[in-house]
Amino acid sequence: MASRHRDGSAGDANYGAIGTNYTNYRQPEPRIAALIVRALGDARTVLNVGAGAGSYEPIGRMVTAVEPSASMRAQRPEHLSRAIDAVAGALPFGDKSFDAAMATFTVHQWPDLGQGLAEMRRVTRGPVIVLSCDPDQLNRFWLDDYAPEIIAVEASRYPRIDAIVEALGGEAQVLSVPIPLDCTDGFGEAYYGRPERLLDPGARLANSAWSFVDASVGERFVADLTRDLDSGEWDRRHGHLRTQPEFDGSLKLVVGRG
Repeated sequence: MASRHRDGSAGDANYGAIGTNYTNYRQPEPRIAALIVRALGDARTVLNVGAGAGSYEPIGRMVTAVEPSASMRAQRPEHLSRAIDAVAGALPFGDKSFDAAMATFTVHQWPDLGQGLAEMRRVTRGPVIVLSCDPDQLNRFWLDDYAPEIIAVEASRYPRIDAIVEALGGEAQVLSVPIPLDCTDGFGEAYYGRPERLLDPGARLANSAWSFVDASVGERFVADLTRDLDSGEWDRRHGHLRTQPEFDGSLKLVVGRG
């Protein structure tokens, strides 16, 4: 098993350092949540692996959450169950313990994708749902013009969608997830039509990719984007995105059925 960070984070990002105000910027987006609920079907018991602060956990189901980061577990709201300190690659549950399992915005953190997904399949009777990004489509986002280092880091960390499908085994469906203009979950592409939001250092910190590049990248990004917003250059190139209801970016929902 890979070594953990001081707060227990088991992936490549240290959420003890970057996750302190995570929930201020990363609130579940209801339209994405609805797609997840639909994919879960009639499952009553649900395992959430890499659960973080509890985004997208369905209300009204019996949810068991697994999260190795102490700082993220501490940010779970009171109406959610306490998360178990464990990692995807070694789930402390018996075979076929849950009706369904889910993993949202987490598989790119796992040191061993195949082992983690095999564990999810082992403990699950029904669908295994993974919300992730297609690394081949990350460059659709205008951020690639300003901080290509971020896009490159993300593309190197996110597993290919076909690798997720293969690791899940059995039959899998891949759904494109439209990102709404007013998306409440502040992952990078959520700001496709609101560029000013990414000038907020907290918004960038809530996206782990920024912690993998030198601070000078963020400084250059802020300077260049501020300049182009002030001059109108960003709007000349991308202004149509400010009123575009949805963005077809890299976000995918993989629904595996054993």
